[in-house]
Amino acid sequence: MHRRERPALFRAERALGARERVLAVPGAPHGVLLQVAYEGSAFHGWAAQAGVRTVEETLRGAVLAIDPRASSVRGVSRTDAGVHAEGQMVAFDTERQIPARGWVLGLNQHLPDDVAVRNARSIAPGYVPRFAASSKRYRYRVLVDPVRDPQWRARAWRLSEIDPIAMAREGDAACGTHDFAGLRAAADPRIDTVRTLSRVELALEADPRVIGVVVEGNAFLYNMVRILVGTMADVARGRLPVGAVARAIASRDRTVAGTTAPAHGLVLEHVTVTLPEAAGERWPR
Repeated sequence: MHRRERPALFRAERALGARERVLAVPGAPHGVLLQVAYEGSAFHGWAAQAGVRTVEETLRGAVLAIDPRASSVRGVSRTDAGVHAEGQMVAFDTERQIPARGWVLGLNQHLPDDVAVRNARSIAPGYVPRFAASSKRYRYRVLVDPVRDPQWRARAWRLSEIDPIAMAREGDAACGTHDFAGLRAAADPRIDTVRTLSRVELALEADPRVIGVVVEGNAFLYNMVRILVGTMADVARGRLPVGAVARAIASRDRTVAGTTAPAHGLVLEHVTVTLPEAAGERWPR
């Protein structure tokens, strides 16, 4: 006699451990909030698109392997193709009563090596991280080296030479509340282009050749961080005159700004979200 193949749901539950299997039963609908990290090189961005590999669809497949009736996944940021993340926040709704530890371990069994759930907690059903986000922090890495280095190929924008002091001064002009229409891509149709940046600064990295540009703010326009960093870099390598960032902001004219920095140097590092009172404990802490 042939052994009947176990369904995917059974296989997912078996991987959770004894305590999680006991609790993995249908119940009242509730939400799950995940922190997700991914290496963006092989993805066409976060948002689901027909015929291409995306982070949203990959994560959605892992969720459905554990709960075929789960809702769609709701991400806080629609990162572009090639952009990486350490702190993407994602929520979905489910009736399965699996604790946070079970979701982390179970989902990671169904995810490829370039995506991982870093932690999870229970949350109110219908929770939308994008509406609950109060700030986002990005880090853009620039490798200053006249010769290419394969270890940084997918993680930093290589430039032969820059003036870091000039670069930092350009970033200072972007701090505060401004109309950033001149530092967004033409494809961004939003009417309200006023945003507040609380931090634009150069940070030390473990590799002395690498400059980290940390940009933190309440919200961002399409390609805003990459255009800002590209403009800072163009001034720092003598391609644009000093004050280019301030002029782009004042004029609201994208043509005044500089290069759009390549996607592969950008990481969504952290998102601060407001949690409802009934939110569960995060695992791991």
